[in-house]
Amino acid sequence: MSERGVIVVGGGISGLMAALKVVEKGIPVKIFSVVRVKRSHTVCAEGGINAALNTKGEGDSIDEHIRDTIVGGDFLAHQKPIVKLCNAAPSIIYMYDRMGVTFSRTPEGRIDLRLFGGVKKRRTAFAGATTGQQLMYALDEQIRKYEALGLVTKHEFWSFQSVVRDGSGRGIGIIAMDMKTMELRAFPAAAVIICTGGYGHIYGRCTASTHCNGSAASSLYQQGATFANPEFVQFHPTTIPNIDKMRLISEAVRGEGGRIWTYRNGKPWYFLEEWYPSYGNLVPRDIAARAIYKVVREMGLGIDGKDAVYLDVTHIDRKRLDERLGGVLEKYERFMGEDPREVPMKVFPAAHYSMGGLWVDENHMTTIEGVFAAGECDYLYHGANRLGANSLLSASFSGFEAGSRVVEYIKGKDQNTDKKWFDDELKRQNEQFKLLAAASGDENVYALHHELNDVMCDKVGIVRKNDELSSAITKILELKERFKKCGTSDGSRWGNQELIFKKDLYNMLELAHAIAAAALLRNESRGAHYKPEFPERDDANWAKITKVRFAPDAPKFEYEDVEMSYMPPTKRDYR
Repeated sequence: MSERGVIVVGGGISGLMAALKVVEKGIPVKIFSVVRVKRSHTVCAEGGINAALNTKGEGDSIDEHIRDTIVGGDFLAHQKPIVKLCNAAPSIIYMYDRMGVTFSRTPEGRIDLRLFGGVKKRRTAFAGATTGQQLMYALDEQIRKYEALGLVTKHEFWSFQSVVRDGSGRGIGIIAMDMKTMELRAFPAAAVIICTGGYGHIYGRCTASTHCNGSAASSLYQQGATFANPEFVQFHPTTIPNIDKMRLISEAVRGEGGRIWTYRNGKPWYFLEEWYPSYGNLVPRDIAARAIYKVVREMGLGIDGKDAVYLDVTHIDRKRLDERLGGVLEKYERFMGEDPREVPMKVFPAAHYSMGGLWVDENHMTTIEGVFAAGECDYLYHGANRLGANSLLSASFSGFEAGSRVVEYIKGKDQNTDKKWFDDELKRQNEQFKLLAAASGDENVYALHHELNDVMCDKVGIVRKNDELSSAITKILELKERFKKCGTSDGSRWGNQELIFKKDLYNMLELAHAIAAAALLRNESRGAHYKPEFPERDDANWAKITKVRFAPDAPKFEYEDVEMSYMPPTKRDYR
């Protein structure tokens, strides 16, 4: 039993699952979140969660789920963790079912399944079009039982700043900031689990919530944690185009029969169905995103000459649409003012998911002893591209694994840690914030963020060229210099959003540098990383995990061979 308890940073399903596995053993847990836990980004996951349940009688199997995930990730994920993930998937679905998740049902009362990209069998369990929200609420209900018993404490609107390390380098707690009072405090822990999601807002025009900026993971990276595969960023093919951020239109729409098309020679052209007849509109996301990019940017066939193609569900029965896709269609109607049941939706790809993340071992421990990571902020399960609906699965499973491993890790660990380490780290963080607040100059932190978004979307996006990647790195280095001249117009010490964002941008710039530099070095095309100069996958030289270590001047790289004990690399062909 731990005197200090465990700290979980992040309140999505990965964080809640990790907290649940720890607190079930009677170990107290503190959960830190920059938003209300029930408003974590998991609630935006709409389409479903994968498991080979075979309730549709199609002969689906765990073996097929494993193979689809390995191939979908373009052979860049270690295969043993994927085997564990897919074997656990059915049990995870039935666990959620027992918790009260209202999964959609077949007429016989069995859990219904829908098609998703990159597969031939119906494998995606869903709760209408709000699956992530339903999973979140079910887990939160479980956590609340332990809140009532005093074993779980939620620190909502607290921002993680750094991990506290003892003289041996072991993680023994965190420094966090109260986002209302701006007070920095040290919190001791027997172990820390980081579940802070992806880094979409480095790209800005993305589907992620605005707090999904990679700041916490970047802070750990700067403290010595190794980061893995940062160059692999998924662009979702169907989002609502906008000038500020993009809103997701779930892959579930295509799983229910939605079709993508544009005009060519005055007639509707269903280009995905023509180019990929075996999978049609349900090719994996990296392939669909590149196809749309080609049609719009290279062939000049965007709707009305703009960055958009049509996603069409007007041929599907309205009642079925409302039952199975109501939440998604309502969102489009709200933002675009058009009824997608009557008029095709306009969509375009946008940054969506981070396959890269903190490097973790098979126990989900980072390279900092005592600090674990789970969910989208770890790199372990998706390789070069994530299949749709594997995200809620990997978030659930990795949280389960991390929580269980932490319980084992803290057994017998010495908890009598010198207060000195907490005082030293707290002092360091206070000094950093004083410097950020005192900085003067005519640069604007929000304008710099927009410039970062532009360079990442334009030059480190769906299609990557080495000269443009070099230019992006030069621009990021320029932004890092200009950041030093960012003044702070808000001098208050209460709820200072500008100062909080300033620290986040500092962390985003460091991680952006790692993303662009890793992309420049990887001279091949694999999954979401596509270089027309190197159009083929190069297993001889690049079947390797990118591992990045922070250094003040530039990221330092090394590589780790991919473990392929389940199946050897094969050609990834969805035609």
